[in-house]
Amino acid sequence: MARQDYIFTSESVSEGHPDKVCDRISDSILDAFLTEEPEARVACETFATTNRVVIGGEVGLSTIDKTQAFLAGVPDIARAAIKDIGYEQDKFHHATCEITNLLHEQSAHIAQGVDASDDKPEGAGDQGIMFGFATRETPELMPAPIQYAHAVLRRLAEVRKSGEQPTLRPDAKSQISMRYVDGKPVEVTSIVLSTQHSDESQTSADIRAIIEPYFHEVLPEGLITDKTEWWVNPTGIFVIGGPDGDAGLTGRKIIVDTYGGAAPHGGGAFSGKDPTKVDRSAAYVARYLAKNVVASGMAEKCTLQLSYAIGIAQPLSVYVDLHDTGEVDPAAVEKAIRATMDLTPQGIRTHLGLNRPIYARTAAYGHFGRAPEADGGFSWERTDLADALKRAV
Repeated sequence: MARQDYIFTSESVSEGHPDKVCDRISDSILDAFLTEEPEARVACETFATTNRVVIGGEVGLSTIDKTQAFLAGVPDIARAAIKDIGYEQDKFHHATCEITNLLHEQSAHIAQGVDASDDKPEGAGDQGIMFGFATRETPELMPAPIQYAHAVLRRLAEVRKSGEQPTLRPDAKSQISMRYVDGKPVEVTSIVLSTQHSDESQTSADIRAIIEPYFHEVLPEGLITDKTEWWVNPTGIFVIGGPDGDAGLTGRKIIVDTYGGAAPHGGGAFSGKDPTKVDRSAAYVARYLAKNVVASGMAEKCTLQLSYAIGIAQPLSVYVDLHDTGEVDPAAVEKAIRATMDLTPQGIRTHLGLNRPIYARTAAYGHFGRAPEADGGFSWERTDLADALKRAV
């Protein structure tokens, strides 16, 4: 039986963290290609350091000439992303940093495995395993530590950009440790927050005075107590930040992007990948299915695993673990999932409407636990399959 009384910790990082800058650039480029052609192929990686951004990978539009012409606009896309994040530092500025674009056409050998033809359906863009997870710990059916670590940083970004807190800068990290009793989160035992700021005279106490009210605003009442330990900018000054302070790479925050370590991860990153890549689309549908299982009332918690082979349409396996919280047999849920949902790459993209420019907004503050949006963003957070799954069990 799983432990019921324990402390669990998750961290989040802000949109200005070097790795998240790279995720945002990669996903902004993906959105631009999908705006041009919904079936565009993109596998885009970004590296950022002092005054420099390097973009590489493979992309594809309907013709090589069209692809080549579209690539010319990539540096402007990157600069716009950096500007929106808020970087105007001497050694990392959206207008002056050097941008090297090494994107090229998609490999024909990869394309032949993915593309549909007269004698085969569209196949998965890669092999791999993907996990989805949901739990009743929060209204969003997410683990509490990662959900609140994201929420605080998102709020701090809002007040930074609005001018309400003008001394905050883009680079930040949060970490929340939560005590569980009988398997439910009951209090925050410690909070760690490191945020870039503008003035070397600002102390850790000064920064705490700025950020603490937003923690109380965002976290549910009663979780922060008089016993909660605070560690705010524990090393002291944090003025040099972003890619000038530390290099960044696309896809290096996969635990931050998903469940904060509360659930397994298949190892594949999301950002910069078009939805034919099951690293992204199958992880999204795994979350969708796990969330709908929990929303249906069949279980308090659900972990779901899918596996794929490159060029093969159907998943090789579907596995469900209800963590001894379910009213039904997990094997019956597995059968219901296959009966209710088309889990081919094309079926996933169609059901969730993934061939849209909806990805730059996912690059920070988590891909999961967000509200579904009118234009199709975060469609995998809908709970519209719950009744059908329950009927099929």
